[in-house]
Amino acid sequence: MGKATREAFGEALVELADKFPGLVVLDSDLSKSTMTVEFAKRHPERHFEFGIAESNMIAAAAGLALMGKIPVCTSFACFLVGRLETIRVAVTLNRANVKLVGTHAGLGIGDDGASQMGLEDVAAMRSLPGMTILQPGDAAEARQAVEWMLQHQGPVYLRLTRQKLDDVHGPDYRFACGRLDVVWQPQPQPAHFQATVLASGGTVGEAVAAAKGLQPKGFAVRVVNAGTLAPFDADSLEDFVKDSERLVTVEDHNIAGGLGSAACEAATALGAGRPVVRLGVRETGESGTPAELYERHGLSAPHIMEACIRNLE
Repeated sequence: MGKATREAFGEALVELADKFPGLVVLDSDLSKSTMTVEFAKRHPERHFEFGIAESNMIAAAAGLALMGKIPVCTSFACFLVGRLETIRVAVTLNRANVKLVGTHAGLGIGDDGASQMGLEDVAAMRSLPGMTILQPGDAAEARQAVEWMLQHQGPVYLRLTRQKLDDVHGPDYRFACGRLDVVWQPQPQPAHFQATVLASGGTVGEAVAAAKGLQPKGFAVRVVNAGTLAPFDADSLEDFVKDSERLVTVEDHNIAGGLGSAACEAATALGAGRPVVRLGVRETGESGTPAELYERHGLSAPHIMEACIRNLE
């Protein structure tokens, strides 16, 4: 088991502080949870604590961005994106160079329960013009995504996990915004796949486990990491559709408006003509361990396996 992507984010901020002297970090009384506490200790003059006043924090971040700083604005995903109107007016309408970082995303936060779970945040942020949305699948991708985010000119939403994630990328991995990347497929690569699974964030490791579990049963399944949810990589999706009987999307987010919706929109525009099976959260969240909640809501490896081969056995 690797690290939580929020941990990698906090480490990256410290490592990149000297490279980006304009970097400032804004918190809303959650620095120990968002993992910005070490940055605050090392660079107190570049860290601003707003308490539980997220709208004020976002508006201040927009002002800092318009003055030439690179503000990284952090909170739990549900609290941050819950201030969508402020993001829309202060950040999007001004095209402000604000980096919004929502941690504790999805069911994977576990025992804290429904009130703390960001389950609608991607759908909300995808509705905002010009908003880049990143959701790394492991710590290595998170670190590289942070550096890309700080270099990028424009608003970004970075969605991070509380729970630790398996490492799904090798040492040669290089993050590319807007590109789907294959994290696992049978070797040698077959000419035909029963399914290509698109996963993002906390569900990527579950998808890899599912694909590996199906290989001894004679099913070839490819796993693709969607580290960028907006803009969505329709070109690569077209290639994956050509050699796969179906697409399966799996996300720790509400079934509407997230990865599954983005994939279906792209597939429809391409005229792909392949069935898409979408796995996502269809109810409100609840308290439990991450493993219990992934099983309860159909995001665990056994559920992904079933979605890949349904009606094919």
